[in-house]
Amino acid sequence: MSSLPAPSRLGPKVLLGISAGIAAYKSAMLARLLKQAGCEVRVVMTEGAQAFITPLTLQALTGEPVRTSLLDPEAEAGMGHIELARWADTILIAPATADLMARLAAGMADDLLTTLCLASEARKVMAPAMNQAMWAHPATRRNAARLMDDGWHLLGPASGDQACGDVGPGRMLEPEAILKALLTAPTPAPGASEAAGLTVTITAGPTREPLDPVRYLSNHSSGKMGYALAEAAAALGARVQLISGPVALACPEGVERITVETALEMHEVATRLAPASDIFIGCAAVADYRAESAAEHKLKKTEGEAGLVLRLIQNPDIIASVAALPTASRPLVVGFAAETRDLEGYARDKLARKGLDMIVANDVSREGLGFGSDNNAALVLWGDGQENLAPQPKRELADAVMRHALARLAARPTR
Repeated sequence: MSSLPAPSRLGPKVLLGISAGIAAYKSAMLARLLKQAGCEVRVVMTEGAQAFITPLTLQALTGEPVRTSLLDPEAEAGMGHIELARWADTILIAPATADLMARLAAGMADDLLTTLCLASEARKVMAPAMNQAMWAHPATRRNAARLMDDGWHLLGPASGDQACGDVGPGRMLEPEAILKALLTAPTPAPGASEAAGLTVTITAGPTREPLDPVRYLSNHSSGKMGYALAEAAAALGARVQLISGPVALACPEGVERITVETALEMHEVATRLAPASDIFIGCAAVADYRAESAAEHKLKKTEGEAGLVLRLIQNPDIIASVAALPTASRPLVVGFAAETRDLEGYARDKLARKGLDMIVANDVSREGLGFGSDNNAALVLWGDGQENLAPQPKRELADAVMRHALARLAARPTR
């Protein structure tokens, strides 16, 4: 990777915190990439982190002494932890374990790293890494929400194979993805406080419905539109919860991502988060059907068979479930319609039939737009109003959609 100047959002001085997870081995590459990007890097390790990677490795990569103890007489002779806290432009913790997140959420300062975090006014970013069950636990979800409320930006986690043998969300983002997220963080635009104090929940990407341990039903959704919406909402000042199917995209900075695989998983998370949301946007391409029962073992082809018969059953309708919530707990509900013909007709039918407040309709048959593309166009419909949004980058389209949603929210009666 060629040397890159560190942009002002990142700052030239990065304090890299490493806590006690197996993903600590990735921190060495992250430190190297930060140095190549033009940053001055100093490392602070928890006691447990040293069981996974040695301070000497990080010292060799950064050219700076590694701090490991709050009670280091030599360093603390000049109040070293306060000097470090003042020195940093950005504090980046990677990996951030469930234990460290819990301690930071509780405001504890029981080691050098947590003390620095409390004493510093630097930009604060963390990349969570833990077992998938630990990430899904309600306590961790509460801690993540509290940390975001306190100004922390969470990057990831990603989903995939884990060291313990489990599969699911909880993997630390790869170092390259973390660096990219830091370097390309959206700069707050004029009016960035328009959505301040609001909670926006967004579904994005496809779902995967297993047929057997190696096959599944899915679709071509890349998740780019939903992720662009999440980035746009965060840039407008909202707290954003992104419920994502399996995609190859980095989580936008400042967005809390909950990774799911199936429509049933997405339905459970969406209906749990929606009542505490101000705006709910159903942008995911959710599979309409799933196998009545997934095979326990890989389905084998038998010579002489004419074909394979699968029995499919309907998945729950996520956006209709959210729209049907009682008025007191119902957010503004925005749906998406991907059509190949009669765009307005099908979209208006969906708007009325599912009880939505607004719908964004895309003609996915148009070349260069929609699934997998970086550009899109849309017809936005609400009540008796509508607006055509011309083809444009998905990030710009997302900003226009968000502003429409905010206008609809402002116009409706107080719930």
